Amino acid sequence: MSYIRLENVSVAFPVFNAASRSFKNRVLSVATGGAIERRHDGNIVVKGLERINLDIHEGERIGLVGHNGSGKTTLLRVLSGIYTPTSGTADVDGECVSLINISLGIDPEATGRENIRLRAAMMGLTRSKLGERLDEIAEFSGLGDFLDMPFRTYSSGMQLRLAFATSTSVRPEILIMDEWLSTGDEDFKERANRRLREIVNSTKILVLASHSKELLLQNCTRIVWLEHGRIRLDGAASDVAAQYFSS
Repeated sequence: MSYIRLENVSVAFPVFNAASRSFKNRVLSVATGGAIERRHDGNIVVKGLERINLDIHEGERIGLVGHNGSGKTTLLRVLSGIYTPTSGTADVDGECVSLINISLGIDPEATGRENIRLRAAMMGLTRSKLGERLDEIAEFSGLGDFLDMPFRTYSSGMQLRLAFATSTSVRPEILIMDEWLSTGDEDFKERANRRLREIVNSTKILVLASHSKELLLQNCTRIVWLEHGRIRLDGAASDVAAQYFSS
């Protein structure tokens, strides 16, 4: 059974050279993001997350809401294993794929095919599994002979097509998303949305951060509302969405 369990998870970021930063700037940061604390040794830390307790079970579709800087991306990165909690424990059981940054691991000087291998390795795909999917990834990207050209020669749309085709080539047990991916021309966008829908429907746990009420209610059964790095509300999607989007 796949599950996610966070117990008293906090993530703090040290701010170096804090003495040169004005008190006004620190106050503005507190108003729009996590808490800022001056330690007894004079160092400044920004608390991205503070004492997060969260249990997510197989079959759940979780939405994350909160203003910019509320801790959504930090939480997604903890769930993806990118960040290690400063304190507390994060237990994630199940094959997890993150679509937070689909261009992670891309080398501009390498060819499209080489970048497929690089991105696949970042996602934990073995060489044998990649071998089974390489032709399908190449075909889905629709890049043809450009796959043998350096990535830096691609247009921005072509770059996103290659990154998307590779990143969505697996069917994970746990899927972590920061907004819904939509890219390319209309034909590719339609195929991309169809593939993404298939992955979302097949995954055992979905965690989706979004600013779209419609998207959250379509895909999530439960919503967690973050504010200043803490959970303000956690409940049924319709109930939390009604309160958050009317606030």
